[in-house]
Amino acid sequence: MISLFGKKEAPVYPADTLTARDGRPIVVTFFKHASLAVDFDGRRIYVDPVGEYADYALLPKADAVLVTHSHYDHLDRAAVERLMTPATAVVCDRTSAEAFDFDCHTMTPGASAEPFEGMRIEAVAAYNTSEGHLQFHPKEREDCGYVLTLGGTRIYIAGDSEPTPEMLALEGIDVAFLPVNQPYTMTVDQAADVVRRLRPAIFYPYHYGEVETVTDLDRLGREVAGLTEMRVRPMA
Repeated sequence: MISLFGKKEAPVYPADTLTARDGRPIVVTFFKHASLAVDFDGRRIYVDPVGEYADYALLPKADAVLVTHSHYDHLDRAAVERLMTPATAVVCDRTSAEAFDFDCHTMTPGASAEPFEGMRIEAVAAYNTSEGHLQFHPKEREDCGYVLTLGGTRIYIAGDSEPTPEMLALEGIDVAFLPVNQPYTMTVDQAADVVRRLRPAIFYPYHYGEVETVTDLDRLGREVAGLTEMRVRPMA
């Protein structure tokens, strides 16, 4: 988009405003696939920014960038560097950390970090569990999902994973982003089972589309009806 003065303006992306447990707003911006931004208390957090999915040069700089794993649709070093300032915290799994030549908050499953006051991040193991799919996201690579605690609200962003014991053991999840992208992540039935276990107040299916198998979001909605508020946003 070009303004009347010839300056390129940032496109408008869909966004939701949530209310944290302490009453402060949390704004989630949806780009595409698995790329998100979360704004809280004057800070902006990007999750898996990829240049193909948003024009990051026109967007606000990052206070923190979270990378779940090293696949091309989650790790884009150029996009991360475009968003950085000298104060930006980059939080990533250990394989993704190898792509950067600066210090990161390198996470392994079970680790936690507080890159700045008011934001706690817990790393959750993310991997495949179904026979024939184990090679997509092997457990031993130690990919990560993340639980963000903001204003007392716990937001789980699962990364690329099927249901795992570590995921199903989570407690107190208020908002859950679960990938529903066959054959690489969860099936509709698996995602519904996770919702039944975690019982988030709000559930966002994400990381769907861009493959031959179409995710049946209508059936997913029926499966979780009465358990959660499922919100579908244009991320395919």
